[in-house]
Amino acid sequence: MIQLKVPARICFYGDHQDYLGLPVIAGTIDRFIQLKASPIPEKKFHIKLLDLNDEFVIDLKDGLKQVVQDDYFRSCMAVLKKEGFHFDEGYAIEVSGNIPVNAGLSSSSALVVAWLRFLVAIMGKTDTISDFQIGRWAYEAEVLFFDQPGGLMDQYTIAQKGLLYIDTQSGESVRLSADVGKLLVAESGLAKKTLTVLKNARVYAQNAVAAIQQHHPDFNLKESTPADYEKYRSMVPQEYQDHWYAAIFNYQITLQAKEELQKKHPDVQKLGRLMNEHQAILQHQIKNTPPEMVNMMEKALQAGALGAKTIGSGGGGCMVAMVLDENVDKVKNAFLDAGAKAIYEVAITI
Repeated sequence: MIQLKVPARICFYGDHQDYLGLPVIAGTIDRFIQLKASPIPEKKFHIKLLDLNDEFVIDLKDGLKQVVQDDYFRSCMAVLKKEGFHFDEGYAIEVSGNIPVNAGLSSSSALVVAWLRFLVAIMGKTDTISDFQIGRWAYEAEVLFFDQPGGLMDQYTIAQKGLLYIDTQSGESVRLSADVGKLLVAESGLAKKTLTVLKNARVYAQNAVAAIQQHHPDFNLKESTPADYEKYRSMVPQEYQDHWYAAIFNYQITLQAKEELQKKHPDVQKLGRLMNEHQAILQHQIKNTPPEMVNMMEKALQAGALGAKTIGSGGGGCMVAMVLDENVDKVKNAFLDAGAKAIYEVAITI
């Protein structure tokens, strides 16, 4: 029998930066997708999604020429077949987990990474395939295969685990201190609007940069400074002004957070302030935070949270709060009193 589990992820700093080629800081937490598999005589994968009360079969003779949108099981197989993998032995597979679906914790990416790890395991290649490569394949199978608007943060973070500063152009990562105090995840109960938020944010931000590059072809966001906001502002059309602001200042917040998290004992008060600055941009410039979630986070901050922000693309889903030990219960109650569906402590997985 094969058994494995793959963690969820939280982006702490750098939301809506990866599709601009800018870095992010994200980490995996102790909420998991679990997969169990046993060999069977048939040349088929019998897959049961226990939490969804669903099951289906993949015939190993399937040429995978026509994969329907969001069928990540087959897209992963198609990606690996291009790499020379051949699947000949059937398995009965059960998938379950405690990651909320459509809530910003990357349940879909965790599923993709879990499925890839299973496929690699049945080929006997677990020890020869790096976590980095798993992340690359996951990004290809989930985003590129279906021409989706997302970046690579989710897949690379989940595959490599821990708290990471990720260069989203190369996928290269720097491990950071996971000493960030207590973390609380609150479920808002509002469904995310991932594709709508991502598409608009990506197009507007990229158009803002393209407008500047028409006048200054050598302009590079990775080399930008806060002074560049005003320097180039007049070149950006009015409809993209907010996303131009977000591109410049979210990047600076991420760099400051990286510097702090490279210390042996980071200042959690500072990290909380940076989280709040990041959330303010998500809320006011990118406009990805519904009023109900704004209210929940304001109540959490009033109850003693150091910082709070939305998780994922936005439009709904979960929030994360950074909290000192003595304020954990107060912040939990504040979220619940403000209408949160559920709240729980999480820890960064190493």
